[in-house]
Amino acid sequence: MNVVDSSGWLEYLADAPGADFFAPAIEDTEALLVPSICLLEVARNIFRQRGEDATIQALALMQQARVIDLVPEVIQAAARFGAEHRLPLADSVVYATGRVHGALVWTQDSDFEGLEGVRYTPKRT
Repeated sequence: MNVVDSSGWLEYLADAPGADFFAPAIEDTEALLVPSICLLEVARNIFRQRGEDATIQALALMQQARVIDLVPEVIQAAARFGAEHRLPLADSVVYATGRVHGALVWTQDSDFEGLEGVRYTPKRT
């Protein structure tokens, strides 16, 4: 199973330099989990940059995978991981979703670098 952080989704959707890193995880929708907080982060970013139609298209693509709601088990794990690793709120939810579901977290966000269960690549420019 895989979880792609919002930074990876944005990279992929923009066909930016790091898109090829995230493509294997995103395109394997059968093994892809999408934390609901990623839907919000991606929607806010795309809406701000490209408007409502692009936002609707991005959300439709993301929802082809299994969306994981913010449930008590993930909340508890996010609180623990956030404190232990000093992760921002959204990052702690993404990481907790991956750990709770035994999924590999794919990201280019340096907050995740070195954490167990993470496939990290630096952001390419």
